[in-house]
This record gives sequence, structure tokens and C-alpha cells, in this order.
Amino acid sequence: MEYSIKTENLTKQFGSFKAVDNLNIEVKSGEIFGFLGANGAGKTTAMKMLCGLITPSDGQATVAGFDLLKNPDSIKRHIGYMSQKFSLYDDLTVTENITFFAGIYGLNRKEIRMKEDQLLTRLQMVESKTTLVRSLPLGWKQKLAFSIAIIHSPAIVFLDEPTGGVDPITRRQFWQMIYETAAAGMTVFVTTHYMDEAEYCDRVSIMVDGGISALGTPSELKDRYGVSDMQNVFYQLARTAKRISA
Repeated sequence: MEYSIKTENLTKQFGSFKAVDNLNIEVKSGEIFGFLGANGAGKTTAMKMLCGLITPSDGQATVAGFDLLKNPDSIKRHIGYMSQKFSLYDDLTVTENITFFAGIYGLNRKEIRMKEDQLLTRLQMVESKTTLVRSLPLGWKQKLAFSIAIIHSPAIVFLDEPTGGVDPITRRQFWQMIYETAAAGMTVFVTTHYMDEAEYCDRVSIMVDGGISALGTPSELKDRYGVSDMQNVFYQLARTAKRISA
């Protein structure tokens, strides 16, 4: 696929309120795509539509090669998803979480054992495999959650503010994992409130009031708005917002 995500006038309306208004984006396969927006911009609603969790009110899209309206279940089988708020079960051990989620993603027992060994070795967590997830440091939890989200080798992984609350060193290590994942051909669709992380993306879109107000590489956007960093690009656009929540 040249594009792993392609939308055309994708819209979600709740009553008279348009949470997402004519969203048009094209995300290339293997791209790290930053999906930014202030609280209330509509990015969470847009991501839920792209993941096949809610039905659009209008427009169309293809995700991982499948039509969003006709094949939402096929999309779910070909994507990974990681949320900042909930990605793992705290009352299960590391290996129990791996087994549980890998089974949901459709891996058989042989595949799960193989993937589990690879994952634990790569994360240097072999000694912690029987540890309850609630006992792990936050950075370890996030790296484990990301690894589990891509354990079935999806075409796309959606990351919803994956580094919230972790220290700068762990954030850098997490982004190294993102780079390696994208280099292997997987598309990474990521939201973040850290504008320095926007600099790490191949391209960035910024939503304001339900629509895309800017789209381009970090360098292109900084040049376009005459600023030295993405923080100021974001500020210039976010301050034009008229609504508070979406």
C-alpha cells in the first residue's frame, strides 16, 4: 500500500455539533505521523473513527487497505492500539498480559510462545516475567504496552499520548522503539502533547475545531509560520480555536 490511511471529507457529528469536520489526510506506509491538537480539537474522535470504534456521519476512508464503512472488523484485526490511560491489566503478570493480548490479536499458542520470548529478551524483562504489571515502573509499563500493541505485526499502530508522565530518558528510549518499528515498514500514528516529540515525526498535522489547520514536515511548518520550534507553531494555531471541548 502506498497509503496506509486515506480519508476523504471524514466527518463525525453529534446532534448539531461536528466533532470532526471534513477530515482529509493521507498517511504513507511506514510513516511516523504526528496527529496533534489541543483538548477539544477532535483528534480523539477522529482516531476512534480510524480504528473502527465509531461510525462516521459522512465521508469515507481506507485504513490498512480496508474500507472504513464496509470493513471495520477487518481494520481492527490489522491495527494495533496503545492508550496512555489503559493498555495493560495491572493485576496480571507480564507474561499473562502478553498471552492475553496476543490471543485477542489472533496468535496461536506456538506463535505466542515465540513472540513472548522475543519480546521479553528485547525489553530485558526475562527476570520480571512473573511480576505483576502494577509493580513495574511506568516507563517499563509503557514500553511493554507498545511491544504488545505490535505483537501481531499490524500494518498500523495507533499511539494515544504514549509517553505521558514518563521521564525524558524513557521518552527517548520509547521513541527509539518507534523509529525501529517504522523502519521495519509499520505505520505509526501518534498523538502527543509534547511538542519536542512532534519534531521526531516524519509529518505532522494539527487539528483546530474539528479540522486540519496545518499539515507538513516539522521543518515545513516552522518555515511556514516563521518560528524556530513546533511549540510556537502549535501555539499560533491553537489560539485560534473557538470551541472548548469535543
